Amino acid sequence: MRAWPQRRVSKPISRPSPPSFRRPLIALALAGLLLAACGKKPPEAGLTLEPVAFNEIPGWQTDDMTAALPALTRSCGRLAGQPDDRPVGPGGDGLAGTVADWQPVCGALARVPAGDDAALRRALEDLFTPFRTLGDGRDHGTFTGYYEAELDGALFPGAGYDVPLYRRPPDLVTVDLGRFRADLAGARIVGRVADGALVPYYTRAEIDGGALDGRNLELLWAKDPVDVFFLHVQGSGVVHLPDGSERRVGFAATNGRDFYAIGRALLDEGRIPRDRASMQAIRDWLRGHPAKAAEVMQRNARYVFFRWIEGDGPIGSQGVALTPGRSLAVDPAFLPLGVPVFLDTTWPGSDRPLRRLMVAQDTGGAIKGPIRGDVFWGAGEAALAQAGRMKQDGRLYLLLPKAVAARRTAGS
Repeated sequence: MRAWPQRRVSKPISRPSPPSFRRPLIALALAGLLLAACGKKPPEAGLTLEPVAFNEIPGWQTDDMTAALPALTRSCGRLAGQPDDRPVGPGGDGLAGTVADWQPVCGALARVPAGDDAALRRALEDLFTPFRTLGDGRDHGTFTGYYEAELDGALFPGAGYDVPLYRRPPDLVTVDLGRFRADLAGARIVGRVADGALVPYYTRAEIDGGALDGRNLELLWAKDPVDVFFLHVQGSGVVHLPDGSERRVGFAATNGRDFYAIGRALLDEGRIPRDRASMQAIRDWLRGHPAKAAEVMQRNARYVFFRWIEGDGPIGSQGVALTPGRSLAVDPAFLPLGVPVFLDTTWPGSDRPLRRLMVAQDTGGAIKGPIRGDVFWGAGEAALAQAGRMKQDGRLYLLLPKAVAARRTAGS
């Protein structure tokens, strides 16, 4: 679709409160499109972990946990070969301990017979201690969904393929502020050097207007600017080439600009009825209003650069291929990547329970806070149908190796 003329072609710094652990008491893409506050910083909140028994987790006994084993195996494989003392998760000592704490756990999981759900459940109960996550005193939060986008593209422009997908520009600079001040550990800014000074990188509108023209940065050329925008929101996708072959692209970098939720804006402006809010409705509106769509999409100044992905995918922020329905995007400022979690929520657009073992393997620009997650549903229209309707309340349980849990609770 050629909807409108195109050129041919930082997040505020904040540090969360350190996680705390407490014993049981006596006396928390519609994600990217609908939920994120438009450039506003979310309220700062800390993470509290409350130990629970496995039989207190709704759905623990009924989930087919073998569906999560590929995700667990991939995350364990990512840890293999890393230094034993490397922290797993946020905090100087790692919320989930160190790589050494995970080696015996991963070894035991690797010995579970394939397809034996009961054996996997027993192994998890023997190896882990579950914790209910709480954020700012609340034990529930919002869970949304995302998917792997699909689009038509070509390696060269022409014949309707004239919307560029860019590689990471060589002048894009990422600064780890923790290297300059210890109290800024984990904070990063993105920009470019101009006249000897670091300045913000080009916005979406500036890039659409030609800021990167003539630099040979085009990875490929797409037909539909709306598909490209959705690819930016999702972070990865499958490209259907003119010869019938397919290639996968994945996230390489962003321009560091704040994410703006155009779905929220379309709802607030009355362009989409609230009872029809979904990714599909947003996509349909953009395609149906080509004269206004470019301006609306450019309100989201955040721009994503891509790379080719070979083999399985898409690749999450932990560096492993995601597993549909079992990989969860989380906020790494609070929760460790690669760690099993149990999600207690409802199916998209319904009150039917959705309770399953998952693995925290990805992150997202709109996924902020201790009880906030984005379920990866897979690729294509069926995955979009689930992801596009998902905005559910739910709870999250974090599983930590027993040795790590014992140290944490002893120190609380």
